[in-house]
Amino acid sequence: MADWQEITGGITAPRGYQAAGITAGLKPSGLPDLALIFSEVEAIAAGVFTTSQVKAACVDYCRQRLQAKQSARAILCNAGQANAATGNQGWFDALESALAIAQALNISSESVLLASTGVIGQRIKMDALRSGIPKVVAALSETGSDAAAGAIITTDLVTKSIALETTIGDRPVRIGGIAKGSGMIHPNMATMLAFVTCDAVVSPHLWQQMLARAADRSFNSITVDGDTSTNDSLIALANGQSRTPAIIEWGAEAEKLEAMLIAVCQHLAKAIARDGEGATCLIEVEVTGAHDELSARQIAKTIAGSSLVKSAIFGRDPNWGRIAAAAGRAGVPFEQENLQIKLGNFLMLENGQPLTFDRAAASAYLKKAATGAYLQQDTVLISVNVGNGYGVGKAWGCDLSYDYVKINAEYTT
Repeated sequence: MADWQEITGGITAPRGYQAAGITAGLKPSGLPDLALIFSEVEAIAAGVFTTSQVKAACVDYCRQRLQAKQSARAILCNAGQANAATGNQGWFDALESALAIAQALNISSESVLLASTGVIGQRIKMDALRSGIPKVVAALSETGSDAAAGAIITTDLVTKSIALETTIGDRPVRIGGIAKGSGMIHPNMATMLAFVTCDAVVSPHLWQQMLARAADRSFNSITVDGDTSTNDSLIALANGQSRTPAIIEWGAEAEKLEAMLIAVCQHLAKAIARDGEGATCLIEVEVTGAHDELSARQIAKTIAGSSLVKSAIFGRDPNWGRIAAAAGRAGVPFEQENLQIKLGNFLMLENGQPLTFDRAAASAYLKKAATGAYLQQDTVLISVNVGNGYGVGKAWGCDLSYDYVKINAEYTT
């Protein structure tokens, strides 16, 4: 059993954090579009960002800030305009945004991190942002997580939030998180934003290492459509307000904290994959028997990202041949005679040989997932074994429906 429990509160569940989300007039829809996360004290900060060569100004800004100083107090996120591919003026807009929120909070601009999401090629509506900053600061609250989660979404159908609590040094330690993402989702990373808060005391070096590993096992293991975007940001703060002993080297306490961080990130990652544009179910692929974890994850991600596999799941077609084909092209060597494939509890291939199975029942299993409760009974499980190795890896995706094309064909119109 997990050595933690789920609690309420989301991003503000850990001690010493406030959050807010307001409507500043950045989105044409008039929905909430400006979020702020604030630590009452300076917090250790870590980040993982898009690997795209085309990056939003906020990504370049955060990378520079974190290279200079691995701490922060505030994260400001605007939704509506990505501020990516906007040239020098986009960079100046980012600098102005950081300075404006810093002045409103009476902190140094060096303690501000930024995130943006929306249409690529569009600058932030700075007039709306300027007028919204005093309002979002005034709205800060220890119960503001839901408002912040609602203000960062774009095409998402639901908000994404989680908080967990464990015990370190006989004191409670909490990690909370919110995220957004629905389309342009693919490993390394995706059109996703994720913000994590923690009240443990942890060294900057360890915190960055933990976050990078957590990203690999969560946000870098999901795919919706094979497209990586320009604004992907995973930012995590640890402010030490739990008053627990400092975690400065690897050991049992660091291992426990990282395991809980991974659990938070995986929950948010699965929520993003399940909320894929037009999706009707979540797909979870587990690969065992590979040479190492990296190889297993590579096979799992290839299967989860296969358009043919995703289309078959949407059509409720238990076509295991597509799963086998995706596994075979993942770039990971394995012996075909060792291959085993299961869809839910239906064993379809064993030792590289096809088996007779109840096709109607397997199709019914897929149909049931499409009507199941969100992130509970709505998951299609694909299990693949490729040999006798110790490598185990998971990846998550969603089915590919007609609505995905409609949503993205009309995205800017």
